[in-house]
Amino acid sequence: MAGETWTVRRLLEWTTPFFSRKEVDSPRLSAELLLAHVLKVPRIKLYTDYERILGEGDLTQYRALVQRAVEHEPIAYLTGIAHFFNLEFEVNRDVLIPRPDTETLVENVLQLVRNQSGLEAPRILDLCTGSGSIAIALATRLKHATVIASDISGKAVAVAKRNAEKLGVADRVAVEEGDLYQALAGKVDVQPFDLIVANPPYIATSQMASLPRNVREYEPVAALEGGMDGLMVHRRILEGAGERLVSGGRVFLEIAFDQGPRAMEMMARFAAFEEARVLKDYGGRDRVLTAKKK
Repeated sequence: MAGETWTVRRLLEWTTPFFSRKEVDSPRLSAELLLAHVLKVPRIKLYTDYERILGEGDLTQYRALVQRAVEHEPIAYLTGIAHFFNLEFEVNRDVLIPRPDTETLVENVLQLVRNQSGLEAPRILDLCTGSGSIAIALATRLKHATVIASDISGKAVAVAKRNAEKLGVADRVAVEEGDLYQALAGKVDVQPFDLIVANPPYIATSQMASLPRNVREYEPVAALEGGMDGLMVHRRILEGAGERLVSGGRVFLEIAFDQGPRAMEMMARFAAFEEARVLKDYGGRDRVLTAKKK
């Protein structure tokens, strides 16, 4: 690239097939996201600046990001940005990158709150919050909700707090450090919650090695690995959920696409709950386990 004239158009036309050969996900989109990040412009602006010539500094930065991308480092970590529920979140290697699949959980919670009386100002607990994506997406849509979000990782808590501030909900989303419910210890008079939500680690230990390289080598293992059957953390959440939910309160827990039957078997062992169901995502796959406290 050095010493040549490189326009936005030429760079994208060079990078896209290069990314295809190197099996980078969504080659054209990835190239555009990286270039928009380097030029500090919205991605749409690339199309109105097709003939813009890049300076040497921008070229050097772009070249370095392209090299990291072909090593399968996720584009969201390279740009520091992930989009979830039409919101822009800061992400880094301390947190899982929010996935579109998780929007299934958020949408079902919103539907419940809007259709059920008594939930005009819901109290929500979001466990394993990571970047804060679920807690913050719910708070932005439910203007009278209050949310406590927790994560065992202090570094993840810091990211979630920054996202809550940036997205204007820090007054209603409190982010606490602790292992699941331990984050509530020491809080004065924590009232029961209307909803407990979580995207816990759900990859079975035996499947960790077969994850795609961009996940396996870069995303935090603690946010992925869910024990022998992938449901270890789900059980721990359910063990403590009964005493922390109001009567009629609900849990919503994300699961893997192939865990529906096992999740329902697990749920049957918790006598405090009824009306257990598995909700499907847009692809028609099992995605969220939900149940109501008796």
